[in-house]
Amino acid sequence: MIVITGATGSLNGATVEHLLKRVPAERIAVSVRDPAKARHLADRGVRVRQGSYQDPAALRHSFEGAEQVLLVSSNDPHADAVALHRAGIEAAVAAGAQRILYTSHQGADADSPFPPARDHAATERLLAESGVAWTALRNGFYAHSLGWLLGPWRQTGVIAAPADGPVSWTDRADAAEAAAVILAGDRPFDGPVTLTARRAVTFADIAALATEITGREVRRLVLDDERWVADQVAAGTPEELARMVPPTFQAAREGRLAGVDPLLAQLLGREPRSVADQLTESDDA
Repeated sequence: MIVITGATGSLNGATVEHLLKRVPAERIAVSVRDPAKARHLADRGVRVRQGSYQDPAALRHSFEGAEQVLLVSSNDPHADAVALHRAGIEAAVAAGAQRILYTSHQGADADSPFPPARDHAATERLLAESGVAWTALRNGFYAHSLGWLLGPWRQTGVIAAPADGPVSWTDRADAAEAAAVILAGDRPFDGPVTLTARRAVTFADIAALATEITGREVRRLVLDDERWVADQVAAGTPEELARMVPPTFQAAREGRLAGVDPLLAQLLGREPRSVADQLTESDDA
């Protein structure tokens, strides 16, 4: 049985939908905080059980009979993410899972300026020490984040943001589909695997793409990190949230998010969606 956590969320929820196209529903189980939100899956034959990283006993019960477990990474900036992930790993081991998969992130590294990257690196170390076969799905930085990070460029004609570097912006839906392909397939993927778009681009590259797609000039304006935070706060963003973003730009400046890999395209059997695709679609909307 394949057990998936976070199945009512955007990422792993999409993975379940793709998995249902590849394996019988009775081979799929989900572990969710609120089973009522997964009624649409239960109605289709998926086993739904309550479980959360904060409740190890319930989590072990929700993992019962698992051959593979897909753990979603915590997205709570106030939580001890590594401790939560440890609970998930321990529950999967206790349930007898033969493989643990985890939604990691490109650039996972203990010395990264991007805090989630450090959490992912620590979690991957826990997986390596678990004694169970494991796969870390190092997804590229999700491209939907660009909707906020690029700012109101359509109105201003300017992409005003801190200095950056190349990033292989990756469509979250593509990463979700690739996870389903891996879960349903016979080919084992051991350790970290990188799932990214084909090309890494800078915000200057995106400005050029936007100019080409919209037919009007879009300029790139580099702001000091503190100036950018101040502008975001002035626009109504809570300062705590605004200050979480500059480390992302720092990681990009250091080249930590620039890697690309053909594996995502190979798994999908098609080209992953690009930043240009996203800009074109939003321009047509």
